[in-house]
Amino acid sequence: ARQEKFIDRFAAVYTPLVVAAAVLTALVPTLLFGQYLWNSPGGYGWLHRSLSLLMIGCPCALIVSTPVTIISGLTRAARAGVIFKGGVYLESLSRSKLAAFDKTGTLTLGKPVILTVKAVDCEGGEHCEPCNDLLALASSLEYYSTHPLGQAVVNAAQERSVHTRYRPAEQLELLNGRGQQGYVNGKMATVGSLPLFDAEHQVPAELRQETLAAESQGQTTMLVCDGERVRGFLGAQDGVRPEAQAVVAALKQRGMHTVMLTGDNAETAEQVAGLVGLDESHAGLLPEEKYKLLGELKQKYGQVLMVGDGSNDSPALASADIGIGMGGAGNAQVLETADVVLMQDDLNQLPFAFDLSRYVNRLIRQNISISLGVKVTVAVLALFGLTPLWVAVLADIGITLIVTLNGMRAIGFQPADLKLVGLLQ
Repeated sequence: ARQEKFIDRFAAVYTPLVVAAAVLTALVPTLLFGQYLWNSPGGYGWLHRSLSLLMIGCPCALIVSTPVTIISGLTRAARAGVIFKGGVYLESLSRSKLAAFDKTGTLTLGKPVILTVKAVDCEGGEHCEPCNDLLALASSLEYYSTHPLGQAVVNAAQERSVHTRYRPAEQLELLNGRGQQGYVNGKMATVGSLPLFDAEHQVPAELRQETLAAESQGQTTMLVCDGERVRGFLGAQDGVRPEAQAVVAALKQRGMHTVMLTGDNAETAEQVAGLVGLDESHAGLLPEEKYKLLGELKQKYGQVLMVGDGSNDSPALASADIGIGMGGAGNAQVLETADVVLMQDDLNQLPFAFDLSRYVNRLIRQNISISLGVKVTVAVLALFGLTPLWVAVLADIGITLIVTLNGMRAIGFQPADLKLVGLLQ
């Protein structure tokens, strides 16, 4: 942790200075001013005073004060299902000025449902043969996908019993975060966003209008083509997490600016941002664009944390000052990339982690203040010959015990917000 490193550097300078001061305390008054080196009827001699100074100057309490607090905080976090990959992240989390969120699977439930299936040659109704074939083709391309949208396509195809119409696509290739393509029955097929198709294909005007209309209703759309022929589009919608609005409000109360970074369309992004109360949203972003935008936000706001689920946001998680991964249990990508992992799929752990970080820093400051305050007081008394050696010994051991017990209070940390009480279990 940063403060622990500072204390270690401080102790490396502080300890030799204390030893030098103790030696000078014993020699200077006796050699230059003829004072008593040994104890006399008039009081403690300067050797006794120097030993008291040396004893109370021992940096044990200072060195112990930070790591015991950090370890206690890490223990408390782990019990609540929050894994910090090092004390530096626990210590620095509460200094974050901006919280950036991914949308799918982070602010939303990550369980989208296909609402619209519209083929170009639709025969009337979404369950017509062309629409079912469109869904089957998309399912072939998304068969191996771990993204929530891809899984929604496969689930919809299974519900209509068309998921076995085509074999899983071969030679799959991701298209820069906007879709993917592969060979289905030996023919190149693509599924992706409207911007991708606008750049690579000729989208029929009527289909384009229908796609935009679906997006205006908050749906995430995917177009499908085989070869050069655009077959139609699918529209999916994902529910907002029930706790998202309260969590965003809690972070804003703690002085953080909140933004959303998503590759989804602007209409859907604005709808979700409005529902949860974010300060701003940025839509239509590729993974590298999220990375670049985070760098700009760092320059503007200072320390930035990024919250995501590891799907298309790994570069952003890695580039943020603190990357926070959602749903770490069973998600190897999140466990590998994030600096802080929320093991439960619950955003309430985020303000809990923030408050715990703030509490741990407060305990560290208390420990440092107590240690220095007592040591300075006893050292001054020792120089004036008012402190027996046993008092200096007792003060040094006692203050080490006090800061240790004070730091261990982090294990019993309880969030002030009653909504987070479930995390105490």
